[in-house]
Amino acid sequence: MGDTVAGAARTTSHRIAPTVSHVAVRYVRITPVKKLDYLVIGHITRDVTPAGNLVGGTISYSGRAALALGCATAVLTSCQPGYEGLAELTDLTVKVIPSAHTSTFENIYEEDGRTQMLYTVADPIRAEYLPDNWANAKVVHLGPVANEVDPALMHQFPHSIIGLTPQGWLRRWTEDGRVYARDWPKAEQFLPLADVVILSEEDLLDEAMLPRYRQLSKLLIMTENARGCTVFTGDEMRQIPAPSVTQVEPTGAGDIFATAFLIGYAENGRNPWQAAEFANKIAAQSVTQVGLDAKINLIRQAIQKQKSYLPTLHKS
Repeated sequence: MGDTVAGAARTTSHRIAPTVSHVAVRYVRITPVKKLDYLVIGHITRDVTPAGNLVGGTISYSGRAALALGCATAVLTSCQPGYEGLAELTDLTVKVIPSAHTSTFENIYEEDGRTQMLYTVADPIRAEYLPDNWANAKVVHLGPVANEVDPALMHQFPHSIIGLTPQGWLRRWTEDGRVYARDWPKAEQFLPLADVVILSEEDLLDEAMLPRYRQLSKLLIMTENARGCTVFTGDEMRQIPAPSVTQVEPTGAGDIFATAFLIGYAENGRNPWQAAEFANKIAAQSVTQVGLDAKINLIRQAIQKQKSYLPTLHKS
């Protein structure tokens, strides 16, 4: 299947139409960057909500956050080539693996809890789609949402800091699209290859999962919503509290945290405690705003006001 490097004019809203056949979107080839600071890999998504269809996926929040933090950023994804959600990534270097479908999720909230549905799934992302000049990215973030990222991609980045947010490998779904949680059968094979593994306490399937993942991972970060995060490295464990803020919308906070952590970790000499403090600050900013643009704009403003936040990864 052929590849497309895509860009488009930014839309002013994250609401997207349910179909794309009648929508004209301009795509241009973007000049390849000489050196990548941050590469994020996974599906861009269409998220069905009561407010309309929104753009989502780890790559959307992480890619935009990395750019706001000053990094030369690229995204490798798969979706319909005409998916107008790509317009939200216009300032990034984006390679799209054309697919007949765009991964489409819906969260249905009822009295007995939440049901997540996955209606369509874009094509898998494998090593053969990786541009040659992207293999030397300083930080590589594998961010699957629907078991789409081949974890063997890690072998392509011998000189990079590799971060995993494995949520999408912990999802499976029935024939009618109902998503359910299950253990990742390849955890023992691939977690030890990553430099950093970041997961949410909500990802834990049972009491045995955290100690098992801790043993398999060189550095494990567990995010804990408003409480901050806990960092596990070797025999050491530290809880790093988050700043107190008024939470308005937590969507994307985990992805933004992961990006800020990986960038901070890469630029501060791999100090996980400092990286966690930095990531907590950035993620706390994001939850005070509604919508991707508003979250990223506030992060950018915070960086400009407090230069001590600003990573120097892209300057090294």
